[in-house]
Amino acid sequence: MNKTKETLVTAFALFSLFFGAGNLILPPQLGFKSGGLWWLITIGFCVSAIVIPILGILAHAKLQGTIFDFGKKVSPAFSLLYSFIIYGIAISLPSPRTASVTHEMAIAPFFDSPAWVTSVLYFILVFVFVINRSNLLNLIGKLLTPGIILILLLLIGIITFGFDYSFPISQFKNPFTTGILEGYQTFDAIGAVVVGGVIIISINLKHKTESFENKKRLISQAGILAGIGLFLIYMDLILSGALVHNSFEHDISRTELLTAMSSLALGNYGNLLLSILVSLACFTTAIGIITGTADFIASRFPNFKNAYLITAIVGSLLGVIIGQFNVGYIIVVAIPVLALIYPVTIILIFLNVLPNTYASPKVFKWVVGTTILFSLPDFVHYGLEPMYMGFDGIRELFSWLPLINDGLGWVLPAFMVFITVNLFSLKPNLK
Repeated sequence: MNKTKETLVTAFALFSLFFGAGNLILPPQLGFKSGGLWWLITIGFCVSAIVIPILGILAHAKLQGTIFDFGKKVSPAFSLLYSFIIYGIAISLPSPRTASVTHEMAIAPFFDSPAWVTSVLYFILVFVFVINRSNLLNLIGKLLTPGIILILLLLIGIITFGFDYSFPISQFKNPFTTGILEGYQTFDAIGAVVVGGVIIISINLKHKTESFENKKRLISQAGILAGIGLFLIYMDLILSGALVHNSFEHDISRTELLTAMSSLALGNYGNLLLSILVSLACFTTAIGIITGTADFIASRFPNFKNAYLITAIVGSLLGVIIGQFNVGYIIVVAIPVLALIYPVTIILIFLNVLPNTYASPKVFKWVVGTTILFSLPDFVHYGLEPMYMGFDGIRELFSWLPLINDGLGWVLPAFMVFITVNLFSLKPNLK
């Protein structure tokens, strides 16, 4: 296979591994509520759902290791704990959510079958792909991704070119930060450190004799191409949602809106094509998550012969059990978890992309520690306060922070600590 074709196949695989349940159902409702500010919310959404994840892939290209390498400059103990937390979240929330979305949007409209049947059959198929590890990139990049892209282009193309460009007033007070926070729900920053490892191992299996620099170039180019593809799709999905604002009730749910949009654009075949699209998009993401988790466990326990297989089984079983809950419930449960772990993941991605001069172990320790500290108010706000009505003590202590009410109170402290530690670490040039 020539290098150009190899890059395209890898880019297709990356696109497909990223593009799952949240990536499909979140953008249309953002556009539906954003009015004429759809472009601003698109920028915010793409910051957390594209820019940061693709930087994660570039960091993987630089490190060419596992997720453990992302945090080892803080300390090996921290990195190991962080790795297990990330993979625990990945196989407990985004992976099962793909089965939940598939049932609600692809199965329930056509068949009167319980959610557990969908989950069981769905994760049996996922497991089959996961254990065919050596062929994963080709299976996803050549077989599944083209179908996803073709159906997406058909759906959003008809709406984009078939409706008048008139928009209502935005329902969002802060569209840009709303877009960023909604982008968290794609799990793609977490996805980057998970599926990036899948790409690294897949490339190493196929190109054992390639140099480090050639593999770095392949991964980087594929990541950038995947990012461009994701941007075009997200922008059109958000714009499409904004264009149909007069066609549906304002309180329509995420999944109902996407289903209604497909029927509006594609008529009687809309639900069928949407079902295929949802199934493919969710399926590839679940494969990537469980494969990444199994790869990591196998790398940590090299002397345990069946570590990969057992992890794949456990990941699939968790998907069956949790995937029976509805999509809305899984999204709500994920909010406090993401409020704590997502900022740390973003910071680790940024620090690993930077030149080592500006990202010493001391910088890692101070910036990551600061990020965790200033993420706690949001974790408490979203996790504990709903259970203790009126309890807002911790967030009140940090009320002076810029962006604290937008869920981004950690950004300025982390940036200031990054600058300060680097300034104090600079050694004067003595002649």
